[in-house]
Amino acid sequence: MVLIAAAVCTKNGKVILSRQFVEMTKARIEGLLAAFPKLMTAGKQHTYVETDSVRYVYQPMEKLYMLLITTKASNILEDLETLRLFSKVIPEYSHSLDEKEIVENAFNLIFAFDEIVALGYRESVNLAQIKTFVEMDSHEEKVYQAVRQTQEREARQKMREKAKELQRQRMEASKRGGPSMGGRSGGFSADSFGSSSGGGMGSSSGGISGVSSSSSGGGGITSIDLDSSKSKVAAKPTSRNALKLGGKSKDVDSFVDQLKSEGEKIANLAPVAPAAASASAAAAAAKAISADIHRESVHLKIEDKLVVRLGRDGGVQQFENSGLLTLRITDEAYGRILMKLSPNHTQGLQLQTHPNVDKELFKSRNTIGLKNLGKPFPLNTDVGVLKWRFVSQDESAIPLTINCWPSDNGEGGCDVNIEYELEAQQLELQDVAIVIPLPMNVQPSVAEYDGTYNYDSRKHVLQWHIPIIDAANKSGSMEFSCSASIPGDFFPLQVSFVSKTPYAGIAAEDVVQVDNETAAVKYSCESILFVEKYEIV
Repeated sequence: MVLIAAAVCTKNGKVILSRQFVEMTKARIEGLLAAFPKLMTAGKQHTYVETDSVRYVYQPMEKLYMLLITTKASNILEDLETLRLFSKVIPEYSHSLDEKEIVENAFNLIFAFDEIVALGYRESVNLAQIKTFVEMDSHEEKVYQAVRQTQEREARQKMREKAKELQRQRMEASKRGGPSMGGRSGGFSADSFGSSSGGGMGSSSGGISGVSSSSSGGGGITSIDLDSSKSKVAAKPTSRNALKLGGKSKDVDSFVDQLKSEGEKIANLAPVAPAAASASAAAAAAKAISADIHRESVHLKIEDKLVVRLGRDGGVQQFENSGLLTLRITDEAYGRILMKLSPNHTQGLQLQTHPNVDKELFKSRNTIGLKNLGKPFPLNTDVGVLKWRFVSQDESAIPLTINCWPSDNGEGGCDVNIEYELEAQQLELQDVAIVIPLPMNVQPSVAEYDGTYNYDSRKHVLQWHIPIIDAANKSGSMEFSCSASIPGDFFPLQVSFVSKTPYAGIAAEDVVQVDNETAAVKYSCESILFVEKYEIV
Protein backbone atom coordinates (compact mmCIF):
# COMPACT_ATOMS: atom_id res chain seq x y z
CA MET A 1 0.00 0.00 0.00
CA VAL A 2 1.01 3.62 -0.51
CA LEU A 3 -0.48 5.90 2.12
CA ILE A 4 -0.53 9.51 0.98
CA ALA A 5 -1.84 11.23 4.13
CA ALA A 6 -3.66 10.69 7.42
CA ALA A 7 -6.02 13.33 8.78
CA VAL A 8 -8.55 13.98 11.54
CA CYS A 9 -11.45 16.13 10.40
CA THR A 10 -14.96 17.08 11.47
CA LYS A 11 -18.07 15.79 9.75
CA ASN A 12 -18.40 19.18 8.07
CA GLY A 13 -15.00 18.73 6.44
CA LYS A 14 -12.93 20.99 8.70
CA VAL A 15 -9.40 19.59 8.95
CA ILE A 16 -8.10 19.49 12.55
CA LEU A 17 -4.91 17.51 11.99
CA SER A 18 -3.16 16.24 8.87
CA ARG A 19 0.09 14.39 8.26
CA GLN A 20 1.50 13.74 4.75
CA PHE A 21 3.77 10.72 4.19
CA VAL A 22 4.82 11.36 0.58
CA GLU A 23 6.12 14.47 -1.13
CA MET A 24 3.15 16.59 -2.16
CA THR A 25 2.37 20.29 -2.49
CA LYS A 26 0.23 22.01 0.11
CA ALA A 27 -2.36 22.99 -2.50
CA ARG A 28 -2.70 19.36 -3.64
CA ILE A 29 -3.29 17.92 -0.15
CA GLU A 30 -5.70 20.73 0.73
CA GLY A 31 -7.66 19.98 -2.43
CA LEU A 32 -7.88 16.27 -1.60
CA LEU A 33 -9.07 16.95 1.94
CA ALA A 34 -11.60 19.56 0.77
CA ALA A 35 -13.10 17.06 -1.69
CA PHE A 36 -13.75 14.39 0.96
CA PRO A 37 -17.01 15.72 2.49
CA LYS A 38 -18.45 16.26 -0.99
CA LEU A 39 -17.95 12.59 -1.82
CA MET A 40 -19.86 11.33 1.22
CA THR A 41 -23.19 9.71 0.26
CA ALA A 42 -26.12 10.48 2.57
CA GLY A 43 -28.00 7.51 3.97
CA LYS A 44 -25.31 4.96 3.10
CA GLN A 45 -22.62 3.48 5.29
CA HIS A 46 -19.25 2.74 3.73
CA THR A 47 -15.69 2.58 4.97
CA TYR A 48 -14.15 4.02 1.80
CA VAL A 49 -14.91 6.13 -1.24
CA GLU A 50 -12.89 6.40 -4.45
CA THR A 51 -12.13 9.04 -7.07
CA ASP A 52 -10.20 8.76 -10.32
CA SER A 53 -6.86 9.18 -8.59
CA VAL A 54 -7.12 8.34 -4.87
CA ARG A 55 -9.09 6.32 -2.34
CA TYR A 56 -10.48 7.74 0.92
CA VAL A 57 -10.65 5.21 3.78
CA TYR A 58 -12.39 6.58 6.86
CA GLN A 59 -13.91 5.67 10.21
CA PRO A 60 -16.40 7.80 12.22
CA MET A 61 -15.25 8.69 15.75
CA GLU A 62 -18.16 10.45 17.50
CA LYS A 63 -18.20 13.90 15.85
CA LEU A 64 -14.96 13.32 13.94
CA TYR A 65 -13.61 11.24 11.08
CA MET A 66 -10.29 9.40 11.03
CA LEU A 67 -9.35 9.64 7.36
CA LEU A 68 -6.64 7.93 5.29
CA ILE A 69 -5.89 8.94 1.69
CA THR A 70 -4.25 6.15 -0.33
CA THR A 71 -3.58 5.32 -3.96
CA LYS A 72 -6.19 3.27 -5.79
CA ALA A 73 -3.68 0.45 -6.24
CA SER A 74 -3.24 -0.11 -2.52
CA ASN A 75 -4.64 -3.19 -0.80
CA ILE A 76 -8.00 -2.26 0.75
CA LEU A 77 -7.63 -4.89 3.51
CA GLU A 78 -4.30 -3.46 4.57
CA ASP A 79 -5.82 0.02 4.40
CA LEU A 80 -8.61 -0.97 6.79
CA GLU A 81 -6.16 -2.62 9.20
CA THR A 82 -4.02 0.52 9.20
CA LEU A 83 -7.12 2.67 9.75
CA ARG A 84 -8.06 0.64 12.84
CA LEU A 85 -4.57 1.17 14.27
CA PHE A 86 -4.81 4.93 13.67
CA SER A 87 -8.20 4.96 15.40
CA LYS A 88 -6.73 3.21 18.46
CA VAL A 89 -3.86 5.68 18.70
CA ILE A 90 -6.02 8.81 18.99
CA PRO A 91 -7.73 7.94 22.35
CA GLU A 92 -4.31 7.11 23.83
CA TYR A 93 -3.15 10.71 23.51
CA SER A 94 -6.46 12.59 23.69
CA HIS A 95 -8.73 12.40 26.75
CA SER A 96 -11.85 13.04 24.68
CA LEU A 97 -12.65 12.94 20.98
CA ASP A 98 -13.33 16.62 20.43
CA GLU A 99 -11.59 19.32 18.44
CA LYS A 100 -9.98 21.08 21.41
CA GLU A 101 -8.34 17.94 22.78
CA ILE A 102 -7.06 16.91 19.34
CA VAL A 103 -5.44 20.33 18.82
CA GLU A 104 -3.84 20.31 22.31
CA ASN A 105 -2.27 16.89 21.66
CA ALA A 106 -1.49 17.44 17.97
CA PHE A 107 2.26 16.90 18.20
CA ASN A 108 1.96 13.68 20.19
CA LEU A 109 -0.48 12.37 17.61
CA ILE A 110 1.82 13.34 14.72
CA PHE A 111 4.74 11.55 16.38
CA ALA A 112 2.56 8.46 16.79
CA PHE A 113 1.42 8.68 13.13
CA ASP A 114 5.07 8.75 12.04
CA GLU A 115 5.70 5.49 13.90
CA ILE A 116 2.86 3.80 11.99
CA VAL A 117 3.79 4.93 8.47
CA ALA A 118 7.19 5.70 6.96
CA LEU A 119 7.52 7.11 3.41
CA GLY A 120 3.98 5.99 2.63
CA TYR A 121 4.36 2.37 3.76
CA ARG A 122 2.94 0.74 6.88
CA GLU A 123 5.44 -0.24 9.58
CA SER A 124 5.02 -3.55 11.38
CA VAL A 125 4.16 -2.13 14.81
CA ASN A 126 1.38 -2.49 17.34
CA LEU A 127 -0.10 0.01 19.79
CA ALA A 128 2.20 -0.94 22.69
CA GLN A 129 5.29 -0.52 20.51
CA ILE A 130 4.10 2.89 19.30
CA LYS A 131 3.69 4.12 22.89
CA THR A 132 7.18 2.81 23.73
CA PHE A 133 8.77 4.50 20.71
CA VAL A 134 7.03 7.85 21.29
CA GLU A 135 7.91 7.93 24.99
CA MET A 136 11.44 6.60 24.51
CA ASP A 137 13.71 7.01 27.53
CA SER A 138 16.17 9.83 26.86
CA HIS A 139 19.63 9.94 28.44
CA GLU A 140 19.94 13.59 27.44
CA GLU A 141 16.72 14.39 29.28
CA LYS A 142 17.97 12.69 32.46
CA VAL A 143 21.21 14.68 32.28
CA TYR A 144 19.20 17.86 31.75
CA GLN A 145 16.97 17.14 34.75
CA ALA A 146 20.01 16.50 36.95
CA VAL A 147 21.61 19.73 35.73
CA ARG A 148 18.46 21.71 36.42
CA GLN A 149 18.14 20.35 39.96
CA THR A 150 21.78 21.24 40.66
CA GLN A 151 21.22 24.75 39.32
CA GLU A 152 18.16 25.19 41.53
CA ARG A 153 20.07 24.05 44.63
CA GLU A 154 22.90 26.48 43.91
CA ALA A 155 20.43 29.31 43.27
CA ARG A 156 18.69 28.63 46.60
CA GLN A 157 22.05 28.56 48.41
CA LYS A 158 23.08 31.88 46.87
CA MET A 159 19.71 33.34 47.79
CA ARG A 160 20.14 32.32 51.44
CA GLU A 161 23.68 33.73 51.53
CA LYS A 162 22.50 37.01 50.02
CA ALA A 163 19.64 37.24 52.52
CA LYS A 164 22.08 36.72 55.41
CA GLU A 165 24.38 39.39 54.00
CA LEU A 166 21.53 41.92 53.69
CA GLN A 167 20.37 41.12 57.23
CA ARG A 168 23.90 41.63 58.54
CA GLN A 169 24.15 44.97 56.72
CA ARG A 170 20.85 46.13 58.21
CA MET A 171 21.97 45.17 61.72
CA GLU A 172 25.30 46.97 61.29
CA ALA A 173 23.52 50.07 59.97
CA SER A 174 21.14 50.09 62.95
CA LYS A 175 24.07 49.74 65.40
CA ARG A 176 25.83 52.71 63.80
CA GLY A 177 22.66 54.77 64.23
CA GLY A 178 22.25 55.36 60.49
CA PRO A 179 18.93 55.49 58.60
CA SER A 180 17.11 52.22 58.10
CA MET A 181 16.88 50.63 54.68
CA GLY A 182 13.09 50.99 54.70
CA GLY A 183 12.99 54.73 53.92
CA ARG A 184 13.92 58.14 55.32
CA SER A 185 13.06 59.26 58.86
CA GLY A 186 10.92 62.16 59.94
CA GLY A 187 7.90 63.76 58.37
CA PHE A 188 4.50 62.34 57.53
CA SER A 189 4.51 62.19 53.75
CA ALA A 190 3.50 59.33 51.47
CA ASP A 191 7.17 58.28 51.15
CA SER A 192 7.70 58.21 54.92
CA PHE A 193 4.41 56.49 55.75
CA GLY A 194 5.07 53.36 53.73
CA SER A 195 3.58 51.55 50.79
CA SER A 196 2.33 48.00 50.59
CA SER A 197 3.90 47.73 47.15
CA GLY A 198 7.27 47.64 48.90
CA GLY A 199 6.16 44.64 50.88
CA GLY A 200 5.81 45.72 54.50
CA MET A 201 6.23 48.41 57.19
CA GLY A 202 9.24 49.61 59.15
CA SER A 203 9.51 52.34 61.76
CA SER A 204 11.98 55.12 62.43
CA SER A 205 12.16 58.16 64.67
CA GLY A 206 9.85 61.08 64.15
CA GLY A 207 7.38 59.42 61.84
CA ILE A 208 6.44 56.26 60.04
CA SER A 209 9.23 54.91 57.90
CA GLY A 210 9.17 53.57 54.38
CA VAL A 211 8.68 50.00 53.35
CA SER A 212 11.10 47.12 53.74
CA SER A 213 10.80 43.58 52.52
CA SER A 214 11.32 42.01 55.94
CA SER A 215 11.15 43.23 59.51
CA SER A 216 14.44 43.46 61.38
CA GLY A 217 14.84 42.27 64.93
CA GLY A 218 12.79 39.62 66.61
CA GLY A 219 9.10 38.94 66.40
CA GLY A 220 8.51 40.80 63.16
CA ILE A 221 6.03 39.62 60.59
CA THR A 222 6.87 39.68 56.90
CA SER A 223 4.21 41.49 54.91
CA ILE A 224 2.68 40.34 51.67
CA ASP A 225 2.84 41.68 48.17
CA LEU A 226 2.33 39.58 45.10
CA ASP A 227 3.91 41.86 42.50
CA SER A 228 7.03 42.77 44.50
CA SER A 229 7.71 39.19 45.57
CA LYS A 230 7.39 37.95 42.00
CA SER A 231 9.64 40.69 40.66
CA LYS A 232 12.30 39.89 43.28
CA VAL A 233 12.23 36.22 42.39
CA ALA A 234 12.35 37.03 38.68
CA ALA A 235 15.28 39.37 39.24
CA LYS A 236 17.31 36.63 40.94
CA PRO A 237 19.90 35.42 38.37
CA THR A 238 19.84 31.72 37.67
CA SER A 239 23.09 29.95 38.32
CA ARG A 240 24.60 28.46 35.20
CA ASN A 241 27.69 27.01 36.85
CA ALA A 242 26.30 23.54 37.47
CA LEU A 243 26.51 21.50 34.30
CA LYS A 244 29.33 19.51 35.87
CA LEU A 245 27.55 17.42 38.48
CA GLY A 246 29.04 17.42 41.96
CA GLY A 247 31.04 20.62 41.59
CA LYS A 248 31.14 24.15 40.22
CA SER A 249 32.80 24.71 36.87
CA LYS A 250 33.24 27.64 34.51
CA ASP A 251 33.83 25.47 31.44
CA VAL A 252 30.18 25.59 30.34
CA ASP A 253 29.94 29.36 30.79
CA SER A 254 33.09 29.96 28.78
CA PHE A 255 31.81 27.64 26.04
CA VAL A 256 28.45 29.45 25.91
CA ASP A 257 30.21 32.83 25.81
CA GLN A 258 32.36 31.58 22.96
CA LEU A 259 29.27 30.51 20.99
CA LYS A 260 27.66 33.91 21.59
CA SER A 261 30.81 35.70 20.40
CA GLU A 262 30.64 33.66 17.19
CA GLY A 263 27.11 34.85 16.56
CA GLU A 264 25.21 31.77 17.75
CA LYS A 265 21.85 32.31 19.43
CA ILE A 266 21.70 30.51 22.76
CA ALA A 267 18.19 29.73 24.03
CA ASN A 268 17.27 29.60 27.69
CA LEU A 269 15.99 26.06 28.16
CA ALA A 270 15.31 26.15 31.90
CA PRO A 271 11.62 25.25 32.40
CA VAL A 272 9.50 26.42 35.30
CA ALA A 273 9.46 24.03 38.23
CA PRO A 274 6.04 22.51 39.10
CA ALA A 275 5.88 24.36 42.43
CA ALA A 276 6.83 27.67 40.81
CA ALA A 277 4.31 27.07 38.03
CA SER A 278 1.47 26.45 40.46
CA ALA A 279 2.49 29.50 42.53
CA SER A 280 2.60 31.72 39.46
CA ALA A 281 -0.81 30.40 38.38
CA ALA A 282 -2.23 31.28 41.82
CA ALA A 283 -0.69 34.75 41.62
CA ALA A 284 -2.20 35.27 38.17
CA ALA A 285 -5.61 34.19 39.46
CA ALA A 286 -5.24 36.58 42.40
CA LYS A 287 -4.51 39.44 40.01
CA ALA A 288 -7.58 38.55 37.95
CA ILE A 289 -9.74 38.67 41.09
CA SER A 290 -8.32 42.07 42.06
CA ALA A 291 -8.87 43.47 38.56
CA ASP A 292 -12.64 42.86 38.77
CA ILE A 293 -13.15 45.07 41.85
CA HIS A 294 -14.45 48.63 41.51
CA ARG A 295 -12.43 51.02 43.65
CA GLU A 296 -13.92 53.88 45.65
CA SER A 297 -12.07 56.92 46.98
CA VAL A 298 -11.37 54.86 50.12
CA HIS A 299 -10.12 51.40 49.22
CA LEU A 300 -9.13 48.61 51.61
CA LYS A 301 -7.00 45.65 50.58
CA ILE A 302 -6.71 42.51 52.71
CA GLU A 303 -3.97 40.09 51.64
CA ASP A 304 -3.72 36.73 53.37
CA LYS A 305 -0.92 34.21 52.76
CA LEU A 306 -0.57 30.54 53.69
CA VAL A 307 2.58 28.47 54.16
CA VAL A 308 1.66 24.83 54.87
CA ARG A 309 3.74 21.66 55.06
CA LEU A 310 1.97 18.41 55.92
CA GLY A 311 3.23 14.85 56.37
CA ARG A 312 2.05 12.14 54.01
CA ASP A 313 1.02 10.02 57.02
CA GLY A 314 -0.70 12.92 58.77
CA GLY A 315 0.55 15.60 61.12
CA VAL A 316 1.39 19.27 60.63
CA GLN A 317 5.06 20.03 60.06
CA GLN A 318 4.50 23.74 59.38
CA PHE A 319 1.47 26.00 59.30
CA GLU A 320 1.76 29.77 59.09
CA ASN A 321 -0.84 32.34 58.12
CA SER A 322 0.27 35.95 57.73
CA GLY A 323 -1.35 38.99 56.20
CA LEU A 324 -1.48 42.72 55.70
CA LEU A 325 -4.30 45.29 55.65
CA THR A 326 -3.57 48.30 53.46
CA LEU A 327 -5.50 51.52 52.93
CA ARG A 328 -5.52 53.71 49.81
CA ILE A 329 -7.22 57.11 49.76
CA THR A 330 -7.58 59.07 46.51
CA ASP A 331 -9.78 61.97 47.74
CA GLU A 332 -8.35 64.37 50.33
CA ALA A 333 -11.86 64.96 51.70
CA TYR A 334 -11.65 61.45 53.20
CA GLY A 335 -8.10 61.72 54.55
CA ARG A 336 -9.15 61.76 58.23
CA ILE A 337 -11.11 58.57 58.78
CA LEU A 338 -11.55 55.68 61.22
CA MET A 339 -11.87 52.02 60.16
CA LYS A 340 -13.95 49.73 62.33
CA LEU A 341 -12.93 46.07 62.00
CA SER A 342 -14.92 42.95 62.76
CA PRO A 343 -13.90 41.25 66.03
CA ASN A 344 -14.66 37.81 64.58
CA HIS A 345 -11.14 36.91 63.53
CA THR A 346 -9.28 33.63 64.05
CA GLN A 347 -8.56 32.77 67.68
CA GLY A 348 -4.86 33.04 68.55
CA LEU A 349 -4.14 35.56 65.79
CA GLN A 350 -1.19 37.84 66.58
CA LEU A 351 -2.09 41.40 65.53
CA GLN A 352 0.39 44.23 65.09
CA THR A 353 -0.56 47.81 64.16
CA HIS A 354 1.66 50.36 62.48
CA PRO A 355 3.61 52.59 64.92
CA ASN A 356 1.58 55.67 63.86
CA VAL A 357 -1.71 53.89 64.47
CA ASP A 358 -3.38 54.41 67.87
CA LYS A 359 -2.89 51.05 69.62
CA GLU A 360 -5.21 51.88 72.53
CA LEU A 361 -8.01 52.79 70.14
CA PHE A 362 -7.50 49.49 68.34
CA LYS A 363 -7.43 47.42 71.54
CA SER A 364 -10.48 49.05 73.09
CA ARG A 365 -12.74 49.57 70.06
CA ASN A 366 -11.14 47.37 67.33
CA THR A 367 -10.80 50.54 65.26
CA ILE A 368 -7.91 51.72 63.09
CA GLY A 369 -7.07 55.42 63.47
CA LEU A 370 -3.97 57.59 63.61
CA LYS A 371 -2.44 58.67 66.92
CA ASN A 372 -2.73 62.28 65.76
CA LEU A 373 -6.31 62.46 64.54
CA GLY A 374 -5.69 65.95 63.17
CA LYS A 375 -3.44 64.60 60.44
CA PRO A 376 -4.80 62.79 57.37
CA PHE A 377 -3.63 59.55 55.85
CA PRO A 378 -1.33 60.00 52.81
CA LEU A 379 -3.10 60.31 49.45
CA ASN A 380 -2.69 57.97 46.44
CA THR A 381 -0.49 55.58 48.39
CA ASP A 382 -1.04 52.06 49.63
CA VAL A 383 -0.60 52.49 53.38
CA GLY A 384 -0.04 49.36 55.50
CA VAL A 385 -1.88 49.76 58.81
CA LEU A 386 -2.24 46.26 60.28
CA LYS A 387 -0.29 43.01 60.11
CA TRP A 388 -1.16 39.62 61.53
CA ARG A 389 0.38 36.20 61.97
CA PHE A 390 -0.97 32.84 63.04
CA VAL A 391 1.16 29.73 63.66
CA SER A 392 -0.26 26.36 64.67
CA GLN A 393 0.57 22.68 64.88
CA ASP A 394 -3.10 21.70 65.21
CA GLU A 395 -4.55 19.71 62.31
CA SER A 396 -7.89 21.48 62.77
CA ALA A 397 -6.24 24.65 61.42
CA ILE A 398 -5.65 23.10 57.99
CA PRO A 399 -8.14 24.59 55.47
CA LEU A 400 -7.81 21.80 52.86
CA THR A 401 -6.71 18.25 53.64
CA ILE A 402 -5.15 16.07 50.94
CA ASN A 403 -4.90 12.30 51.41
CA CYS A 404 -2.60 10.58 48.90
CA TRP A 405 -2.60 6.79 49.23
CA PRO A 406 -0.27 4.92 46.82
CA SER A 407 -0.22 1.13 47.13
CA ASP A 408 1.79 -1.59 45.39
CA ASN A 409 -0.31 -3.37 42.76
CA GLY A 410 1.90 -6.49 42.71
CA GLU A 411 3.00 -5.89 39.10
CA GLY A 412 5.90 -3.56 39.76
CA GLY A 413 3.70 -0.47 39.78
CA CYS A 414 1.35 1.44 42.06
CA ASP A 415 -2.35 2.20 42.29
CA VAL A 416 -2.84 5.72 43.66
CA ASN A 417 -5.94 7.12 45.36
CA ILE A 418 -6.03 10.84 46.17
CA GLU A 419 -8.86 12.66 47.88
CA TYR A 420 -9.33 16.20 49.14
CA GLU A 421 -11.74 17.65 51.70
CA LEU A 422 -12.44 21.27 52.60
CA GLU A 423 -12.14 21.66 56.38
CA ALA A 424 -12.58 25.46 56.55
CA GLN A 425 -16.07 25.52 55.04
CA GLN A 426 -16.35 29.30 55.30
CA LEU A 427 -13.83 29.50 52.44
CA GLU A 428 -14.52 29.23 48.72
CA LEU A 429 -11.32 28.06 47.04
CA GLN A 430 -10.90 28.89 43.36
CA ASP A 431 -8.51 27.60 40.68
CA VAL A 432 -7.33 24.72 42.87
CA ALA A 433 -4.35 22.87 41.37
CA ILE A 434 -2.80 19.70 42.85
CA VAL A 435 0.51 18.79 41.21
CA ILE A 436 1.51 15.14 41.66
CA PRO A 437 5.08 14.09 40.73
CA LEU A 438 5.45 10.91 38.68
CA PRO A 439 8.32 8.55 37.83
CA MET A 440 10.30 9.60 34.79
CA ASN A 441 8.80 8.50 31.45
CA VAL A 442 5.82 6.74 33.06
CA GLN A 443 2.40 7.86 31.84
CA PRO A 444 -0.43 7.43 34.37
CA SER A 445 -3.64 5.60 33.57
CA VAL A 446 -6.42 7.67 35.15
CA ALA A 447 -9.56 5.72 36.03
CA GLU A 448 -11.74 8.18 37.96
CA TYR A 449 -11.42 11.86 38.75
CA ASP A 450 -13.33 15.01 39.66
CA GLY A 451 -12.56 18.23 37.80
CA THR A 452 -9.96 17.97 35.03
CA TYR A 453 -6.40 16.70 34.77
CA ASN A 454 -3.39 17.08 32.51
CA TYR A 455 -0.29 14.89 32.20
CA ASP A 456 2.87 16.90 31.53
CA SER A 457 5.38 14.44 30.08
CA ARG A 458 8.24 16.96 30.08
CA LYS A 459 7.98 17.82 33.76
CA HIS A 460 6.84 14.28 34.73
CA VAL A 461 3.85 15.52 36.73
CA LEU A 462 0.09 14.95 36.80
CA GLN A 463 -1.76 18.24 37.22
CA TRP A 464 -5.23 17.92 38.79
CA HIS A 465 -7.43 21.02 38.49
CA ILE A 466 -10.64 21.73 40.41
CA PRO A 467 -12.34 25.06 39.50
CA ILE A 468 -14.13 25.61 42.83
CA ILE A 469 -14.10 23.90 46.23
CA ASP A 470 -16.71 25.17 48.69
CA ALA A 471 -19.20 23.91 51.27
CA ALA A 472 -21.43 22.54 48.50
CA ASN A 473 -18.52 20.84 46.74
CA LYS A 474 -16.15 20.13 49.60
CA SER A 475 -14.64 16.78 48.61
CA GLY A 476 -13.44 14.90 45.57
CA SER A 477 -11.08 12.14 44.52
CA MET A 478 -8.87 10.79 41.75
CA GLU A 479 -7.71 7.27 41.02
CA PHE A 480 -4.86 6.36 38.69
CA SER A 481 -2.18 3.74 38.26
CA CYS A 482 1.46 3.88 37.17
CA SER A 483 3.75 1.11 36.05
CA ALA A 484 7.39 0.84 37.22
CA SER A 485 6.84 2.97 40.32
CA ILE A 486 7.09 2.90 44.13
CA PRO A 487 4.93 4.82 46.66
CA GLY A 488 7.64 7.40 47.32
CA ASP A 489 7.59 8.54 43.66
CA PHE A 490 4.33 10.46 44.19
CA PHE A 491 5.62 12.89 46.82
CA PRO A 492 5.85 15.77 47.51
CA LEU A 493 2.46 17.01 46.29
CA GLN A 494 2.16 20.75 45.57
CA VAL A 495 -1.17 22.55 46.08
CA SER A 496 -2.19 26.05 45.02
CA PHE A 497 -5.44 28.02 45.18
CA VAL A 498 -6.88 31.48 45.73
CA SER A 499 -9.93 32.70 47.65
CA LYS A 500 -11.82 35.95 48.07
CA THR A 501 -12.31 35.16 51.77
CA PRO A 502 -9.27 35.67 54.06
CA TYR A 503 -8.38 32.75 56.30
CA ALA A 504 -7.70 35.03 59.28
CA GLY A 505 -11.25 36.44 59.25
CA ILE A 506 -10.06 40.07 59.14
CA ALA A 507 -12.87 42.22 57.70
CA ALA A 508 -13.98 45.85 57.76
CA GLU A 509 -17.36 46.67 59.31
CA ASP A 510 -17.51 50.40 58.67
CA VAL A 511 -15.48 53.50 57.73
CA VAL A 512 -16.45 56.85 59.28
CA GLN A 513 -15.18 60.42 59.43
CA VAL A 514 -13.03 61.42 62.43
CA ASP A 515 -15.12 64.56 63.13
CA ASN A 516 -18.46 62.83 62.74
CA GLU A 517 -18.52 59.10 63.50
CA THR A 518 -22.15 58.86 62.46
CA ALA A 519 -21.26 59.89 58.89
CA ALA A 520 -20.40 56.70 57.04
CA VAL A 521 -17.84 56.90 54.27
CA LYS A 522 -18.38 54.89 51.11
CA TYR A 523 -15.51 52.48 50.63
CA SER A 524 -14.50 49.46 48.59
CA CYS A 525 -12.69 46.40 49.85
CA GLU A 526 -10.83 43.56 48.17
CA SER A 527 -9.76 40.42 49.99
CA ILE A 528 -7.46 37.76 48.66
CA LEU A 529 -6.12 34.55 50.16
CA PHE A 530 -3.31 32.86 48.27
CA VAL A 531 -0.78 30.09 48.79
CA GLU A 532 2.94 30.74 48.98
CA LYS A 533 3.70 27.08 49.71
CA TYR A 534 1.32 24.19 50.36
CA GLU A 535 2.86 20.75 50.13
CA ILE A 536 2.44 17.20 51.35
CA VAL A 537 5.82 15.52 51.85
